[in-house]
Amino acid sequence: MDFLVVFERELLTFRRRFWRYFFAGMVNPLLLLTAFGWGLGRGIELEGVSYLNYVVPGIIALSTMNASFTSVGVALNISRRYTKTFENYLVAPVEAHSIVLGKVLGGVLRGLLSAAIIVVLSRLYGAEVSLSAKALATILATAFLFASLGMLVGMLIWSHEDMNTFNALFITPMMFLSGTFFSLEMVPGWVAALIKLLPLTHASLCLRAAMLGREFPIASFAVLLAFGIAFFLASIIAVRRSSQ
Repeated sequence: MDFLVVFERELLTFRRRFWRYFFAGMVNPLLLLTAFGWGLGRGIELEGVSYLNYVVPGIIALSTMNASFTSVGVALNISRRYTKTFENYLVAPVEAHSIVLGKVLGGVLRGLLSAAIIVVLSRLYGAEVSLSAKALATILATAFLFASLGMLVGMLIWSHEDMNTFNALFITPMMFLSGTFFSLEMVPGWVAALIKLLPLTHASLCLRAAMLGREFPIASFAVLLAFGIAFFLASIIAVRRSSQ
């Protein structure tokens, strides 16, 4: 239960900065919902539903990704590179898996807050989507996946500049190329196959199916879990190596 010590610290930070996280989490969703839902998507249907209803699950997926990844990866990069506070965990009698689990759970919490904000905002914008148990499970899996990825990247990347480079090369492209704003049926088959290599694609597919009442893609959900477990285990190895 050592991870509770780490998570308690993350929870304390979350409480202190809750309103900062809350208002920061509203900016991008408001812009995306206005631009794609009310602006470009007004009067357009995609796969038999209004574009607003179609795009909301994608926005939830990418916002959960951003919040979970950033809250762990960027914070960890700063604590290792500048404030040196992460070293306190390495010298403390806490196992590597407990450090990783506590940090990742903190990122999951941020991801859930971001998703909750978008669900509320989407209702205000008139979206008709349901928040089912499968949708909640997908949001949790997505938050866990990208919080674990943030932990791994934060342990492997040393400089803040390299973190920005990783965001530019991997995170930002995923936001726009993972079927968040368009249907994979609109692109050539080989392009769709490449897009399905991105974990956010499977988060978008699962959320869209769950929130629009379609057949849930079990295979995509399994891919989400596989990515999450792989990143989590790799993060444990990275923490162990840094403590040696």
